[in-house]
Amino acid sequence: WMHVLITGANRGIGAGLAAAYKASGATVTATARDAPGMTRLDVTDARSLGAVSAQLGTGALDLLVCNAGVYLDKDESLADGFAPALWAESFAVNVTGVFLSVQAFLPHLARATAPRIAIIASQMGSSTRAPGGSYIYRASKAAAINLGRNLATDLKPRGIAVGVYHPGWVQTDMGGASAEITTAKAVAGLVARFAALDLARTGCFETWDGRAHSF
Repeated sequence: WMHVLITGANRGIGAGLAAAYKASGATVTATARDAPGMTRLDVTDARSLGAVSAQLGTGALDLLVCNAGVYLDKDESLADGFAPALWAESFAVNVTGVFLSVQAFLPHLARATAPRIAIIASQMGSSTRAPGGSYIYRASKAAAINLGRNLATDLKPRGIAVGVYHPGWVQTDMGGASAEITTAKAVAGLVARFAALDLARTGCFETWDGRAHSF
């Protein structure tokens, strides 16, 4: 059976992905910072990651989905908002958290036959799209895209494929009720993207529905 580990699986896209993979018969390690019935994992805490890594023992991990993320600066004002603490927390989760997760589970990924890492970023981090605002979230997602691209280069010789994905503007707590697509639609598209990820596509930045996105 395929083993999938998902960070931030307590709501939205993460919860949808966990449910979809469970329904397909995969073994799913659904993690969250603090949610009943889920493996407790704080992606900003190396000790927490080490504990979950130890729980997996010598098992293989076929797919790591780095989905945990925060969007803390939605309504901030350029005049007096975007406090340093918001920058620190956002980058700790959205960037450092991705790196620490990959680092912690590399030994398990290395044991799989065709291991894959999927990083949930956003087109809001694309340098070719700059409509203004949300500076912290945009900068952190831009960094996550860059991180994924560089990890893809270093992990390709080890046989580990890395893809970066824009999940769409999704009707979740983060995306809001007026967003363009349902969680179910985004999840179905992402599952298909992850299945198609291989060493030939490593380093890609794609949308949920399979289009190459500009960096």
